Amino acid sequence: MSDLNALPISGKWPAQHPERIQLYSLPTPNGVKVSIMLEETGLAYEPHLVRFDTNDQLSPEFLSLNPNNKIPAIIDPNGPDGEPLALFESGAILIWLADRSGQFLAPEGRARYETIQWLMFQMGGIGPMFGQLGFFHKFAGKEYEDKRPRDRYVAESRRLLGVLEQRLEGRAWLMGDDYTIADIATFPWVRNLVGFYEAGDLVGFDNFPNVKRVLDAFVARPAVKRGLEIPART
Repeated sequence: MSDLNALPISGKWPAQHPERIQLYSLPTPNGVKVSIMLEETGLAYEPHLVRFDTNDQLSPEFLSLNPNNKIPAIIDPNGPDGEPLALFESGAILIWLADRSGQFLAPEGRARYETIQWLMFQMGGIGPMFGQLGFFHKFAGKEYEDKRPRDRYVAESRRLLGVLEQRLEGRAWLMGDDYTIADIATFPWVRNLVGFYEAGDLVGFDNFPNVKRVLDAFVARPAVKRGLEIPART
């Protein structure tokens, strides 16, 4: 195993436990996907807070790990070839951690690829669309007089919730009885939509009882409760 503290990112976030997975993140919907996954799997890790208010994500140290300047990112000192594995993009990280731990993603076969399919549904649809709705409903976009952009994202978010609602009919989780990385990716965003973005009434969240049921089950999980607060904001 290489010395993690010799890597550029350690100049800003030194590893106190270099034998552990290093997590560089912030408790946003994308960030907590990985902290929740780490808590669920029990893999040893060390969290590092990447502060947006001081533009940590634009620092040379962080860009050495993720040139796209987005959280989360990790370094796993025990990569597949015996060398540290650096990864960004939350979906890629979830797949790696699932394979590393042998949990929350089938190792082969139909179930594996169907789970990845629903993970990609979140990455390509739910995250971007809910995020745009948040911008136009709660942040700077709410000042725009023209409400057509907001309404476009309201309609698309409502449609995506409908897809989830149909999928969850008669299922405990997106893949049925098995809780997977698809759920870990999806429900932080649903929680954010109706919580932090305060858009539940706007999208008619009460019309999606299956989504609400599974969201409630998700946030009740002890590992989820812990992961939602990691890394701690200081």
